[in-house]
Amino acid sequence: MSEQIETVLNQCRMFKGINEQSLKKMSGIGQMVSYRKGETIFQQDQFCPGLFIVASGMVRVYKLAPSGKEHILHMPGPGDTFAEVATIGQFVCPAGAAALEPTTCVLLPVDLFNGALDEDHRLCRELLLGLSMRVRQFVGLLEDIVLRDATGRLAAYLIDKADDQGRVDMPSLKRYVANHLNLTSETLSRTLRRLTEANLIKPINHLCVQLQDREALLEIAEGISIAL
Repeated sequence: MSEQIETVLNQCRMFKGINEQSLKKMSGIGQMVSYRKGETIFQQDQFCPGLFIVASGMVRVYKLAPSGKEHILHMPGPGDTFAEVATIGQFVCPAGAAALEPTTCVLLPVDLFNGALDEDHRLCRELLLGLSMRVRQFVGLLEDIVLRDATGRLAAYLIDKADDQGRVDMPSLKRYVANHLNLTSETLSRTLRRLTEANLIKPINHLCVQLQDREALLEIAEGISIAL
């Protein structure tokens, strides 16, 4: 089990920069946890159970307004983390999380994780880079909502989520992507169709698309090229 956890940590962006000794220490405190599709992982304002690394599947991390309206902050997939800041700060979860599909994660329990940080200052420094990337990601989300139009937001999302082969796995319910990008489902479908007709993306199936022209998508995302 420890070897399986170490493999997951090795594939995680946040932990790629840490030394081998620290990686083994993290693997030793990790636990494999699995969730059914739709199952709640933790609720907003619940005390944080720890830091999660997605091994397989996909999670929606969402914020609920007092009115009950939900906004999806991000949808971590394999190699992504969530609940990092709440774990390190040891405060309640500012958002909720639920499995979008059958999902397995590595959980680093809050007490054990922070105990390891207390003992390993080098690990603290190495994890700062990973946390700074998370902050940058949220700044990018704010930029998407405020400065980009629908096509620019979707282009940026597809580029960010694409694997090395240019494939993007989509949630089974695309309304989650629409919510994340602050779009209506109709606008998302229309924009996907426009990108397909322009030969910038190619649907593989209803859950996966292939990027056909990454450079053109990047220009649209950055506002260099006129949106379709």
